[in-house]
Amino acid sequence: MRRLAPYQTGLWLAEYVDIRCQLCRVYRSTAPSQLLSSHLSPAAPPTADSMLTDIYRGKVARYIHRHLSRGLLCAHCHHGITWLPKPFRVDIAAGSALGIQASTFYDYPIRQAIRAFKHDEDMSKLPLLLHAIRQLPRPHGCHHDNAVIVAMPTTPQRLVKRGFDPVSILAAQLSKHWQIPLWQGVRRIDHTVSQQGLTRAERLSNLNNAFVLTETPPVKRLLLFDDVATTGASLQALGRALYKSATNTASASSLPTNRYHLSAYALAHGSQYR
Repeated sequence: MRRLAPYQTGLWLAEYVDIRCQLCRVYRSTAPSQLLSSHLSPAAPPTADSMLTDIYRGKVARYIHRHLSRGLLCAHCHHGITWLPKPFRVDIAAGSALGIQASTFYDYPIRQAIRAFKHDEDMSKLPLLLHAIRQLPRPHGCHHDNAVIVAMPTTPQRLVKRGFDPVSILAAQLSKHWQIPLWQGVRRIDHTVSQQGLTRAERLSNLNNAFVLTETPPVKRLLLFDDVATTGASLQALGRALYKSATNTASASSLPTNRYHLSAYALAHGSQYR
């Protein structure tokens, strides 16, 4: 049996064992005894023997599963966050733009959760980020046979320094949510520096030729993913690399350009209070 990574174990416990809200820590559902009583018909309460039947226990298990699978936050905390801000677009070539949809804004509590997860390796924040991932709707017309998710790649140096790749972990959860496979055919060039603290112009300059394809994408629908899209510069550079690759391939084969269908997604973008 394959052993689960620590973060996978934590996600499993948060989703199926800990029924408290992952933000306010108040119980996000009623107690099991109340679940049992609310599920039963008051007109015909079951006997002790009937409650132990497999059919009854199966119905209760399905009810509890539906109740808990609504989300990892309680209703109050969920509705306190603004979900799915208006998408924005960045140019990747003349006449071509990349649309970016974020799950929410880069404000509390997502901002603090992302920072703690990325910089402090605080896995206790991962269930909240998983809840945010699940707010992203599956792209229309995309499924496991015709689309792949392209997670924002990191460099070996950053991976060694940080010890783990947070974007890959989040992208794996998005892949599971959408049932669309990951594709890791892009490499990040080592000489680029961190994007944090740079202006938009500096971000774009820093990312010139920052990505190179190591293999041809297996499908035409490519769903780019990053944790935070502050200006969209990283996703823009990645989109340009994929667009350029498609154009070069078509030119080399003397065939009409067969471009990829690109769209991008992120956990958070900007702030709604600025």
